[in-house]
Amino acid sequence: MKSFLSSFFTFSFFCIISFTTLASVDTVATYSASMQKEIKAVVITPSGYSQSKDYPVVYLLHGYSGNYKSWIQQVPLLETYADQYELIIVTPDGNFGSWYWDSPEVESSKYETYVGKELVEFIDKEYSTIASREGRAITGLSMGGHGALYLALRHQDTYGTAGSLSGGVDISPFPENWEMKKYLGIKAENPERWEEYSVLYQSNRLIPNKQKLIISCGTEDFFYEVNVKLHEKLTYNNIPHTFITGPGGHTWDYWRDAVQYQLLFFHNYFEQTK
Repeated sequence: MKSFLSSFFTFSFFCIISFTTLASVDTVATYSASMQKEIKAVVITPSGYSQSKDYPVVYLLHGYSGNYKSWIQQVPLLETYADQYELIIVTPDGNFGSWYWDSPEVESSKYETYVGKELVEFIDKEYSTIASREGRAITGLSMGGHGALYLALRHQDTYGTAGSLSGGVDISPFPENWEMKKYLGIKAENPERWEEYSVLYQSNRLIPNKQKLIISCGTEDFFYEVNVKLHEKLTYNNIPHTFITGPGGHTWDYWRDAVQYQLLFFHNYFEQTK
């Protein structure tokens, strides 16, 4: 009995230690020289984080009307995933509705430059990262899903792998929605620009096998059809990618489930490129 109790309390103590040793969640102020302002981001580092080890980084973008806190508030299990896969997760602020573009209409909105260059440089300087494309992934939801693929295809030497969760990957069917005309101008007056800033039309930039891509969207999502079109176009252009679909709408319930599969996908990529 004494041996059993000893083993039980040892096991219990081990469990307490295991569950209380969690990732660190910090809010950092980064500086965008292109926009001349400070921008906040959440940075999640795994438990046991050490400057003597280099970690892969996943950039996770929020959707329209969200902010840098949205992901950690809605998916606190991100801490567990950072621990499980020993990676850093960064959730930057996309200014409510920037769509992660360098806007040709709003001079002060340069979120492609910020996320695609300035933020990456900040994270690589301040944290112990694998400072190469082989150590970086980017994904996001809705507006952030479009933003992640848009940045990935325009910065193929920065991100080795990328994804999208319910991404608005073709903006052309939605000319009056989500403030896009504020940042791109009226579609009828700028049709070529709307194609230039849309993932679907710019996907021809992708080089086969250069990036590992994963796209997820629920069948009840209003972005489902444009995601299917992107999947079909990538297939036609011989761009290898993983396309995951199933029941689900444009909701956090879907994204909480889907993001864990994307993080596993990224983890497998990082392991293969070590």
